[in-house]
Amino acid sequence: MSHEIVPVDPIDVPSTSYSRPNLGREDSPERHQHQYTRSLTFREHVSEPFDSERLPATLASEIQRFLRIANLVESEESRIAYLCRFHAFEIAHHMDRNSTGRGDEEFTVIRRKEKSDVRELKRVYHAYKEYIIKHGATFNLDHSQREKLVNARRIASVLYEVLKTVTSGAGPQAIADRESIRAKSEFYVPYNILPLDRGGVHQAIMHLPEIKAAVAIVRNTRGLPPPEDFQRHQPFVDLFEFLQYAFGFQSGNVANQREHLILLLSNTIIRQPQKQSSQPKSGDEAVDALMKKFFKNYTSWCKFLGRKNNIRLPCVKKEALQYKTLYIGLYLLIWGEASNLRFMPECLCYIFHQMAYELHGVLAGDVSMITGEKVVPAYRGVSHETFLEKVVTPIYKVIEKEAEKNKNGTADHSMWRNYDDLNEFFWSIECFELGWPMRSEHDFFCVEQLDTSKPRRWREKLRLRRQTKKTDEEMEDDEELGPITEEQTKPTQRWLGKTNFVEIRSFWQIFRSFDRMWSFFVLSLQALIIMACHDVESPLQIFNANIFEDVMSIFITSAFLKLIKGILDIIFKWKTRTTMPINEKKKQMARLGLAAMWTVILPVLYSHSRRKYICYFTSYKTWLGEWCFSPYMVAVTIYLTGSAVELVLFFVPAISKYIETSNHRIFKTLYWWGQPRLFIGRGVQETQISQFKYTLFWILVLLTKFAFSYAFEIKPLIEPTRLIMKVGVRNYEWHEIFPEVKSNAAAIVAVWAPIMVVYFMDTQIWYSVFCTIFGGLYGVLHHLGEIRTLGMLRGRFHTLPSAFNASLIPHSIKDEKRRKQSGFFPFNFCRGSDGQKNSMAKFVLVWNQVINSFRTEDLISNKELDLMTMPMSSEVLSGIIRWPIFLLANKFTTALSIAKDFKDKDEALYRRIRRDEYMYYAVKECYESLKYILQILVVGDLEKKIISGIINEIEESIRQSSLLEEFKLKELPTLHKKCIELVQLLVEGSEDKLPVEKIEEQHSKLVKALQDIFELVTNDMMVHGHRILDLLEPLEDSEEDTGIFMRVIEPQLFESYGERRCIHFPLPDSTSLSEQIQRFLLLLTVKDSAMDIPENLDARRRISFFATSLFMDMPDAPKVRNMMSFSVLTPHYQEDINFSTKELHSANSSVSIIFYMQKIFPDEWKNFLERMGCENLDALKREGKEEELRNWASFRGQTLRRTVRGMMYCRDALKLQAFLDMADDEDILEGYDDVERSNRPLAAQLDALADMKFTYVVSCQMFGAQKSAGDPHAQDILDLMIKYPSLRVAYVEEREEIVSDNPEKVYYSILVKAVNGFDQEIYRVKLPGPPNIGEGKPENQNHAIIFTRGEALQTIDMNQDNYLEEAFKMRNLLQEFLRNRGRRPPTILGLREHIFTGRVRFHYGHPDVFDRIFHITRGGISKASRTINLSEDVFAGYNTTLRRGCITYNEYLQVGKGRDVGLNQISKFEAKVANGNSEQTISRDIYRLGQRFDFFRMLSCYFTTIGFYFSSLISVIGIYIYLYGQLYLVLSGLQKTLILEAKVKNIKSLETALASQSFLQLGLLTGLPMVMEIGLEKGFLIAFQDFILMQLQLAAFFFTFSLGTKTHYFGRTILHGGAKYRPTGRKVVVFHANFSENYRLYSRSHFIKGFELIILLVVYELFKHTSQSNMAYSFITFSVWFMSLTWLCAPFLFNPSGFTWEIIVGDWRDWNRWIKEQGGIGIQQDKSWQSWWNDEQAHLRGSGVGARILEIILSLRFFLYQYGLVYHLDITQSSTNIIVYALSWVVILATFLTVKAVDLGRQLFSTRKHLVYRFFKVFVFVSILTVIITLSNICHLSIKDLIVSCLAFLPTGWGLILIAQAVRPKIEGTSLWEFTQVLARAYDYGMGVVLFAPMAILAWLPIISAFQTRFLFNEAFNRRLQIQPILAGKKKK
Repeated sequence: MSHEIVPVDPIDVPSTSYSRPNLGREDSPERHQHQYTRSLTFREHVSEPFDSERLPATLASEIQRFLRIANLVESEESRIAYLCRFHAFEIAHHMDRNSTGRGDEEFTVIRRKEKSDVRELKRVYHAYKEYIIKHGATFNLDHSQREKLVNARRIASVLYEVLKTVTSGAGPQAIADRESIRAKSEFYVPYNILPLDRGGVHQAIMHLPEIKAAVAIVRNTRGLPPPEDFQRHQPFVDLFEFLQYAFGFQSGNVANQREHLILLLSNTIIRQPQKQSSQPKSGDEAVDALMKKFFKNYTSWCKFLGRKNNIRLPCVKKEALQYKTLYIGLYLLIWGEASNLRFMPECLCYIFHQMAYELHGVLAGDVSMITGEKVVPAYRGVSHETFLEKVVTPIYKVIEKEAEKNKNGTADHSMWRNYDDLNEFFWSIECFELGWPMRSEHDFFCVEQLDTSKPRRWREKLRLRRQTKKTDEEMEDDEELGPITEEQTKPTQRWLGKTNFVEIRSFWQIFRSFDRMWSFFVLSLQALIIMACHDVESPLQIFNANIFEDVMSIFITSAFLKLIKGILDIIFKWKTRTTMPINEKKKQMARLGLAAMWTVILPVLYSHSRRKYICYFTSYKTWLGEWCFSPYMVAVTIYLTGSAVELVLFFVPAISKYIETSNHRIFKTLYWWGQPRLFIGRGVQETQISQFKYTLFWILVLLTKFAFSYAFEIKPLIEPTRLIMKVGVRNYEWHEIFPEVKSNAAAIVAVWAPIMVVYFMDTQIWYSVFCTIFGGLYGVLHHLGEIRTLGMLRGRFHTLPSAFNASLIPHSIKDEKRRKQSGFFPFNFCRGSDGQKNSMAKFVLVWNQVINSFRTEDLISNKELDLMTMPMSSEVLSGIIRWPIFLLANKFTTALSIAKDFKDKDEALYRRIRRDEYMYYAVKECYESLKYILQILVVGDLEKKIISGIINEIEESIRQSSLLEEFKLKELPTLHKKCIELVQLLVEGSEDKLPVEKIEEQHSKLVKALQDIFELVTNDMMVHGHRILDLLEPLEDSEEDTGIFMRVIEPQLFESYGERRCIHFPLPDSTSLSEQIQRFLLLLTVKDSAMDIPENLDARRRISFFATSLFMDMPDAPKVRNMMSFSVLTPHYQEDINFSTKELHSANSSVSIIFYMQKIFPDEWKNFLERMGCENLDALKREGKEEELRNWASFRGQTLRRTVRGMMYCRDALKLQAFLDMADDEDILEGYDDVERSNRPLAAQLDALADMKFTYVVSCQMFGAQKSAGDPHAQDILDLMIKYPSLRVAYVEEREEIVSDNPEKVYYSILVKAVNGFDQEIYRVKLPGPPNIGEGKPENQNHAIIFTRGEALQTIDMNQDNYLEEAFKMRNLLQEFLRNRGRRPPTILGLREHIFTGRVRFHYGHPDVFDRIFHITRGGISKASRTINLSEDVFAGYNTTLRRGCITYNEYLQVGKGRDVGLNQISKFEAKVANGNSEQTISRDIYRLGQRFDFFRMLSCYFTTIGFYFSSLISVIGIYIYLYGQLYLVLSGLQKTLILEAKVKNIKSLETALASQSFLQLGLLTGLPMVMEIGLEKGFLIAFQDFILMQLQLAAFFFTFSLGTKTHYFGRTILHGGAKYRPTGRKVVVFHANFSENYRLYSRSHFIKGFELIILLVVYELFKHTSQSNMAYSFITFSVWFMSLTWLCAPFLFNPSGFTWEIIVGDWRDWNRWIKEQGGIGIQQDKSWQSWWNDEQAHLRGSGVGARILEIILSLRFFLYQYGLVYHLDITQSSTNIIVYALSWVVILATFLTVKAVDLGRQLFSTRKHLVYRFFKVFVFVSILTVIITLSNICHLSIKDLIVSCLAFLPTGWGLILIAQAVRPKIEGTSLWEFTQVLARAYDYGMGVVLFAPMAILAWLPIISAFQTRFLFNEAFNRRLQIQPILAGKKKK
């Protein structure tokens, strides 16, 4: 065996754990080699596979590295491989001594170790060690060399462990000490970004000065207590190791936060101002900056609680720096190990407060006064899990147990404490009662609600006494109970309950949160009504004494509203009484008493002093004229004192903020009365300027709203109201319950109620209108839509380099001054400074990279790539620009056309061509290119002389302006054709491997082309062509010339003679020359069609937006080294990563994904085939390019791979920008890609900078479970990490460990990266328990956030995308954090999104960029409490605002966003968002925002959050109120009376109200901003066209249907709860949803309501009075008819293939099967109606009594039909006796009995006695028919009566079903509940039949199906896509 060891190449080891179907990659034979071990006793090979990947989670972290190394060295060192494997099995056996698995028998002979084992291990180990020493100090290695070095380090590290174990006897102790042995192995320590081990010091990133400075700060251990005090025998390596041993932090956490702090310090150090001295930065300023950021929240918390913070620093500067670093490190270690406690920032403040105090005591060497020993931490670091076990776990268990009480979202919020409740416990001084160490008996740790009024023992005794009926004496003698001990009588822990707020489900929460707004609207309404009653025409009339006094009555209403608010506060805060301070309780009672007092004082004074006031006439002629007041007015003045103070403070926000945030006793007392003193929500005021802006905005909105309401809603109602009140109704058409009431109050309510609803709703409309207007102005001022079309792009392209230079290139101080002096853009960038010329080269480089990314993404073809690329040459540095061909398209041809017929002078021709700059550049470049090509092509002396002569003639004529005189330009087109022929021959001749014959043929053609050009120029074009011909005359005096003379005859010009060639063909092999020839050919041949490239719409959009963004206001770009560092975090659960080959080609119920992709993206598919060099899909498969096919399809779906590719563009952009920052001109000309390949040191520096500035972490929560289960998703994730080496994956590992001889589930957060084809664990942090105890997504983000880096954090969902051109603007965006927006810099940067799936357009995404340090110290980037934080991301904004953060929105950068495209998917998403908004409504965050904001900012908060949903809800409620009001008037006979006697016919206000509702219903509210956005970006004509097209595509149907979804789920969730995450499934293929699925999804939300509205309209039409205007009726009810029909029909209109007869028949069978199937345990709702019906009532199971009562009250409306209609039956003969109504219930009862009898008969006879059952049904039918005939003959029952009876009794039955559902707990299990089920099934079946019948009829008509397909896929038809084959699933080729 050779003694020379060469590091083995990476071996692709097979992984059965990722076994999956063939995904397009065939396994190579090498993947199955070297799968054997070598026996110790027999030297023969035993074939036995060792899979290093498929291991139990318990063992993987311990032995996987040994098995991997064994597989790696197997081919070279099989003996070493065997020892590594055996060592792995020894470890496994040590971890589980009860194991009987493999390894015991096979390796028993290991005890007789051969002497050569140690020798072999040492030899191999030393060989690898020498290799590492030799190559480890260099970092200019290529990829394969780097892999070999990494392998060598890994092998040496593992061999060191094996060697140490073997030399120490392989005993149990050696195995147990493997951690310490592993720690000593210094060759390979897995690292994330910084290789902090000794082996990593030579890497480029460790040579950065800022990294060195940060490492020095962290490793400054001078002055620390001796390690012996902490049971350590070696010096501390750094400060983090000291903290680990002092407090017991985990090693993985310490390593993670060590790197975290070093990177933070280094990035902060580099941005600190450079001092004049040349000494390196010490880092003091950087540490101070971090201290300020990290502990701002902590110091504020201490001040709030009146405690001194425990950050105590020494006076010595160096010691202070060390202390500061220790405090930051301590906080990071606490945060890094806190797990779910990270959602509780003040809890972390409390922990840090206590531990910082201990840290100072340890550092200062304090001595305990009690023990006389040195102070040690309460939780001393006995083990590396002490902090986790003693501090984190107890609090975590409280969180976990409280979350369990949530019962998966069904329990009431008041029954359990969420994250906010537990965190807010630490807002009170009582939190210090927890002590340190924490007292486990404290009430904080109690999670059960116990009755503490009596001891448990006595409660048990009373319970037994009631059960056994024993006396007290008998109970005392009972031996089973035993004696009562003293411990049993001690008071037990009490459950603290909610803290500061209780989330109660009630619509009153909306009033309570925004009481000022509702009070304002109510008082304004009252004032407007009073003014309308006084017929006020001018605002000045208000100051009339009588009118003014009446208007002043609004303050009585105000007092009552405040009383209601006080009562609500007490009711809603009742369950916080145990944690509420006594002062707060007193304040609540005092405020309630004061409010009650005013409700008495003001009405009394008003009634006594009405019209009794004293007036004083003014001596001056003022506009008031006189002053009048009364005692009531004086009382009102006193009443408004508090409001006046608030008004004054509103105008001075700085003073208001100071009062709120001050901890001075006086200000605390003043602030105490107004608001409860909370830690957050104080000082949220904006600056004076910002406040003025939005105040002015809202004043305009409110003035418009009130003017409109007064003129068109309120005032027109006054006169009809007066008329109604005068009319006395004597004759009712039904039995009037209150016949003596003569005021017609009900009629007035019926008329006014819809108006009131619209009054409270239409502010949303006016807000939308004004937002559209002001948003449009903002967009214009900020250059939104600067470049909207390709034409504008071409026209403005010459300004892009200057804009690029100004926006994206860092400026020196000198350039910055020059830029400011010269304006925003230089006048002529072509003649700028050297820096500007250099920036032109940078623009060309960046532009080409962007275009190349388009080609890589297959957005453009190869030809488009050539047309859009800008050539890079040294000419760029000299200011000569060669524009892309698509700008010069047809310019040269146009110039030739102009010149050939031009008759004027040369100067005029020059001016004509120069007028078009691109034409001038095209002509110039063509001329220069032809010269350059001829100089290289022509090598013969005579030919060169001739060419030179022609060129001299041309240039001389141009200089003398005689070109038109000396040349006949009419021959230019002919010359143009000849030149094209010449260049085409050159292009063909440059092809590789041309045969000799072909070369000779091409040579001959080339000579002929040159001769033709020569003859054309000299004979036909040149006037003095003889000058050139004279050169051919022989000169006899020269011998040399004799040879030339001989050539004149033979051979001809340009032909070769002898061995001498006159032309150089083929041309030299030069890439630049080939590119220039190709470009010249394009310049000559390209036509007008090139002006329309790129053809791909997405490419056009991206280029236009990128160009536009360069003109927007964005911060100046810093150099990459000076920019802020940032991370991207993407949560992933089980979504698609890559489409597998099987998924791509499987069709199942729909078409295959790949077929769908080909049809939807035909141009991109064509470009992909061109890039792959294949003609079709089959060719791809033949050439084994399935993997590329998978990637292409995945990049067009909503997959993780698409997201990762997009976000990794940020790293590519940073590397390119860093290259531009440090590269010189030669490097730029050479090209970025070439330099990166050739210049290894520079490439290493670029990688180092990119690593320091950018980190991407994907939180694949299930990755560990997928690996263990062999899920193909795991291999897909690994492939992503291999493709992108800087990608990091965080996941949660769940495994069982033996703890105290009991198996327990243990959880770890793990970070991995790809190393040489495998996933390499970097950090492992143990968790206190399962991390997912709240909402899934925020918990997933939370566990991975500790692995992110940098000062900013961008949250990206896995259905988002990014683009390279947008990534170039990230460093500009991050500079926004350094801008001050008013009082403070922003803490969240909002970005715009482009919805790449189309059809849906609104902003609800997660591309926001967070100030990372701000948020990790304030609860994270989202909230996670179950249910209440369903819309988790929006709460990050709420939390940031309440904690005095600032949120901005930036239009100059966009990311892609995928959305659901099917109606069902969209509806599920809308339902989820509506549920989330309902939960927001009852949340403490919305309440505090509504209370803490000033009035106008509160309005913005309301109407942009829950206000939109509540306005939508009340707009629908308004329709119901209107229709039921009209129904009351019609059925009672009031309408007839009012029309005949009061002449009240058409009320204009009602028409206005319904028109306002239509504005919201038809989607105009959301359509206006969209029209404005499209108008700004694409032009208003296009926006108008798009809007009209949307309406033709039934957009109004969609918005109306969406309105129903919003209102249903918003209202139901507020009442009953039931909010939950609704997975939509991000499908990429259009599919048909069957009828039963649509019915399940929309039955209760849309169909029921649609039927109800139609019944209302039909009844109204039947019984309305004929004198009412039909036109008015149609106008008023049109929107209602439209809404009801839309709610019934839209799911079928928007359902692909919804009117295809074959599919309709299948749907009918499926529907009948579903409706008849019996439910039960385990039967899903899609299989049985009964299961679905039970699930549909799930929201009622957790409802409170109040919600059930309200549900019953709302259900009573269905009885109104029966009560009113039975009196309009002919059979009643106009009787209004109550007996008629009673008899109607007899009919209903008989109907129910009949239904029950039929159901009972079905149960008894349908199974075995079919004939009996049929006879029974016939008997029932005949009986019913007999009764009807009898009644028609005797009682005159008419057909109309039967119809009206159905309209009357059907709603009653449904109302009874709803009531039964509400009281289900009382009747469940009884026959009544069984009958309810029967009746409900009958109703559902009937509604299904009614819905299905029109569909079946329309399906008979083939044109309907074609029409549906057309409007559904109109955009696709415009793109000429094959939609019908997609829908039919037929693969047409």
